[in-house]
Formats: sequence, C-alpha cells, structure tokens
Amino acid sequence: MSDNQAKQQLHHQDAWQQTLLKLTDALSIAVGLYMLVLCLPTTNSKSTILIALVAFGIFTFVAEALGLYRRWHGVPFAREAGCTIVAWAGTVMLLASLGQFSEYSTEISSGGLLFWFTCTPILSLSARVVRRWYNRTMNAAGINTRSFAVVGINDLGIQVVRSINSTPDLGLKFRGYFDDRPQSRRSELPAELDVDLGSLNTLVESAKSGEVQVVFITLPMRAEKRIRRLIQELANTTASVYIVPDLFIYQMLSSRWSDVQGIPVVSVFENPFFGVDGVMKRMADVTIATLALLISAIPMLLIAIAVKLTSRGPVLFRQSRYGLDGREIRVWKFRSMKVCEDGDVVTQAKKNDNRLTPIGGFLRKSSLDELPQIFNVLFGQMSMVGPRPHANAHNEFYREQIEGYMLRHKVKPGITGLAQVNGCRGETETIDKMEARVRFDHQYIREWSIWLDLKILLKTFTVVFSRQNAY
Repeated sequence: MSDNQAKQQLHHQDAWQQTLLKLTDALSIAVGLYMLVLCLPTTNSKSTILIALVAFGIFTFVAEALGLYRRWHGVPFAREAGCTIVAWAGTVMLLASLGQFSEYSTEISSGGLLFWFTCTPILSLSARVVRRWYNRTMNAAGINTRSFAVVGINDLGIQVVRSINSTPDLGLKFRGYFDDRPQSRRSELPAELDVDLGSLNTLVESAKSGEVQVVFITLPMRAEKRIRRLIQELANTTASVYIVPDLFIYQMLSSRWSDVQGIPVVSVFENPFFGVDGVMKRMADVTIATLALLISAIPMLLIAIAVKLTSRGPVLFRQSRYGLDGREIRVWKFRSMKVCEDGDVVTQAKKNDNRLTPIGGFLRKSSLDELPQIFNVLFGQMSMVGPRPHANAHNEFYREQIEGYMLRHKVKPGITGLAQVNGCRGETETIDKMEARVRFDHQYIREWSIWLDLKILLKTFTVVFSRQNAY
C-alpha cells in the first residue's frame, strides 16, 4: 500500500470514527433518557422524544464549538473526557434554561435532570474508551499503521521516539534513525532505540520505496541548510515530513502552534488555559470557591469579629499584587499584623515576628488568613490553584535576580499551588528558596491538568494541618 493510500485510509477511518462517535453520543442521550423513564415512569410523556432531539441538537452545537470531535490521537484520555463532560454540562444548562421559557419546564424534575446528567456522560465516555481500545488493538496487530524514522541522533530525537512509542494511538511504528554527522556530534542511543539506518541519502531512498512513510527532522536549528536540502529531496517522495524545532534551549511554557495571517508561529511563553481547558479551569474555580464559601461563611464571620476585638485596624488587609499577565490586583486577607505594608518596601513575615496581632500567628499558621481570597477567585482575579502571588515590591526585586521569574504570571495566581504543597512556604530569606518556588510554578504551568489541580487541593489540607514553615 502506498503512503497516499495509507493516508487516505486513515483519513476515512477518522471520518468514520467521528461519525460513529456522533451517533453514539446521540444514542447515549436517548438511552440516558430512557433509563430515566424506566426509573421514574412519571417523566414519560409525548414530549420525551422531543426533549431528546433538542438535547442532541444542543450537544452537537456545544461539542463542535469545544472541538470534541477533533482528532484525539496522542492526547491523554483525561483531556477528551474533560471536554466531553464540559460539553454535556453546557448542554444540560442550556436545556434547563430553555425549559424555563417553554411548556416543558415541568416535564423533568431537578432530580431527573441530575440522573440524566450522570448517566449520559458515563455512556458517552464508555464509547470513547472502547474506541481507544479498538485503535490500540488494531495498531498492535499492525493494521492502519505507518512506519516512521527520525533524522538526527540527538537528545531531542531520542525524546521524540520515546514519546511516540509511549502513545500507541498514533499508529506509528519506529524504523530507526538517519544521520550523516560524525559520531562525535551524535548522542549515545539507548539500547532499546539503537537502530542506525545510515545517512540522509539512504533516508531519501527508503522514503521513495515506501519503507519510511513518516519523517521527523530533529536536527538543531543551526543546521538550516542541511534541513532545506533534505526537505527538497524528500519532496520527490510521498513521505509525510515534520520538523521538530529544537526549542528546548528555551524555557518553554505551554508551547503551541498558531498562525498570523497564514504565517506559522510557535509560542514559547503562553497561557495554557485556552479553549476547553480555560472553560474547565474557570468552572472548577467557581464551583469549588462557592462550596468553600458556603462551608467557611460562619468561620469567616467569627474570625472577622476576633480580628476586630483583638487589635486596632481594619478586619481585611488588601495588598497590591501581580495577577494574570502582570496586571495589578488587590488580594484580600484577614489582617494578621499590626502593620499594613503595601508599598515599595514590604518586609516578609518571620518566625516569632513581633508585628503579629494576638491571633495573627494562629491565623497565619492555619492559613485561615487566606480565606477572603475566595472572593478574589469568584471575581475572576485569582484561581483556587496557581502560583502564589507575591507583594509587588518582591516581584520587582526577584524579577532581576531569577531568570524567568515573571513567567509565573502567565496564569492567574492561586490560593494554593504546587510549590506550597511541596514545602516551599514561609519566608524566602535566600534566593535559592525563591528559585525553588519558581521552578515548581513553571512545572505547574507546563504540566497543568484538572486532575493536578484536584491533587494539589487535596494535598493542601495535609500541608495546612502540618503547619510547616507557616508563620
């Protein structure tokens, strides 16, 4: 089979799977509603079928807007599952809103909606699990796969092969490396990947014969002439060619491809919360912050009274800090000190600090002084999880001392963060301590997922109760 035929077959397979997924989603909605009728016969009426059709229409619109039916090969299932849940949640909310303005507003109770809301995504996600299992099974059997090779025996080339091999959904089988540079300029290949197929001339012949169907070029950017010449020669083959830019010399944050009026560009520093990820992050923030506010409303009232009775000054301390993209925000805290510093000089809290109010030490060690920041989250200025905001004076100092310090402001600051649950709390009296915080902040931005947020939130309770480095 030629490469063009293989690509056409994969394209048809993708189109077929997308169509099948849409039909499966429609069936999931109908089956979920049917299960509701079986469990709650009072919901059965002539309008049940109409409600199912309207729900599917809304779901299709929302799913297309969120990109649910795009190609998910190589993307973790958690991302696809999250997109599916967000699409269905949006569908239920729109359907419930429409119901308020129609004669069908009483057809399904709130309890019935909750049942339907739970069953339908379970059915839809089950279909997606089966699809991924089917693709892995076919790829393992050598069906619908393509062979790939890497140009460049270097660290980047090794990383590319390992990443592809760990993602069987891509349907790519490794053939080997091609490189005509001297041995001294190559990296040492690990035993499991030690397949050197020869020079670049050999690669062109292998691509012409169809032995290699996909080529990844991982040569360094300084080898521009060699890359141009190789691309020109591969243009006479049917191989798919990809350039993997050696951008890891930079401190990459959430890189992705885009274009400006047709000119391709790749982001080096960028906010990772775009599209469905941004929607998921904001929905999680609002939901968790609302629950936290309901739980902590009475304790916050008691703390406010205690602050007022034990020291002179305002109950809340508002300090200017950097928010998303370095824009200034006002962060709220219960006042725990006798002073309210918010200028060019801000002294960090220290152990046994004599500026603490009578209950200030308790508030800081228990992190209860941070509770008013729930309102910052609800107002959209902060997130439940993210890099902790520092005083503006500290930002201006450390941005000159630590490379990439300001990149932590590419996302909203958080009430808790990856740095804090890994022991980076309290005073940063040395540059090394702040550098450790920044490294964790960068790691969080690069590796963010909704599951990482939940893990950090759960771990925060353990850290708070331990009271380590909190003063």
